[in-house]
Amino acid sequence: MSAKPDVGLAREASRQIVAGGSAGLVEICLMHPLDVVKTRFQIQRYATDPNSYKSLGDSFRMIFRTEGLFGFYKGILPPILAETPKRAVKFFTFEQYKKLLGYMSLSPALTFAIAGLGSGLTEAIIVNPFEVVKVGLQANRNSFAKQPSTMGYARHIIKKEGLGLQGLNKGFTATLGRHGVFNMVYFGFYFNVKNIIPVNKDPTLEFLRKFGIGLLSGTIASVINIPFDVAKSRIQGPQPVPGEIKYRTCFKTMATVYQEEGILALYKGLLPKIMRLGPGGAVMLLVYEYTYSWLQENW
Repeated sequence: MSAKPDVGLAREASRQIVAGGSAGLVEICLMHPLDVVKTRFQIQRYATDPNSYKSLGDSFRMIFRTEGLFGFYKGILPPILAETPKRAVKFFTFEQYKKLLGYMSLSPALTFAIAGLGSGLTEAIIVNPFEVVKVGLQANRNSFAKQPSTMGYARHIIKKEGLGLQGLNKGFTATLGRHGVFNMVYFGFYFNVKNIIPVNKDPTLEFLRKFGIGLLSGTIASVINIPFDVAKSRIQGPQPVPGEIKYRTCFKTMATVYQEEGILALYKGLLPKIMRLGPGGAVMLLVYEYTYSWLQENW
C-alpha cells in the first residue's frame, strides 16, 4: 500500500524538475546576449575609459565589430550546463518550500515570498561556480576564436585560486543575495498578483495575462536585486589592478562602488538586465507552467 504514494511523489517531483529545467534552457538560449552586455557594463568602472561602452547600442556595435556574432554567446556553456539543474532546483524547491510553509498556517502572500527566498538561496549554492566561470569568459574582449574554452578556464581558476571563496566560489555571498532577493520578489509578486487578477476563458488572453504578470515580476525583481548583481560581477570579474584584490565581500564591494562611483554605479547594466529578465522571467514561468500541465496530462 505504501508504494503508490511513493511512486506518485516521485512522479510529481520529476514533473517539477523536468518543467523547471525546460524553462531554464529556453530562457538562457533566447536571452544570453543581453546577459553578456549586462556583465560588460557592470565590470567597467568609468565611462571615461576609451574602451568603455557608452550606451546599449554602442555595446552591441562594439561587440559585433570586434568579437563577431559569437561574441554575444561568450560564457554560454556554463549556464547551459548549469541551467537545467539550476532552474529545476529553483522550481522544485519553490514547490517544496511552499508545501512546507503551508503547514505553518502563514498567509499565501508570505508563503510565496518566503518559498521564493528559500528557492533562490538553494539555487545560488549550486550555480555560483558556474557564474564565476561565466563572468570571466564574458569579460574577455578578445575575438571568439581566441576565447579560452570553458573547461580550460575553469581549470585555470582552480589551479591558480583553488575551489574556495577566493577561487571557484568567489562572490558566493553576493550570489546568495542576488538569487535570494530576486526569487523572493519574482515568485512572491507573480503568484500573488496572478491569484488576484481573474483567469480569462480565452486562451490567448489568458496567455497574455500570465505573460504580463511574469514580465512585471522579472522587471521588479531585477530593479530590486541589481546592486547584488553588480557586486557579484565586480568580485567575480577581473580586478582593476592585476594581482591585487580590490573587491572581496558583497556589502564591502557595494560600499566601495558607491563611494568611488556614486549610487548609480550600483545600477549598471540595469537596462540589459531588465530586457533579459523581464521577458525572460515571463518565458520561464510560462514554459514551466505549460510544460508542467502537459506532463500532468500525459505522464
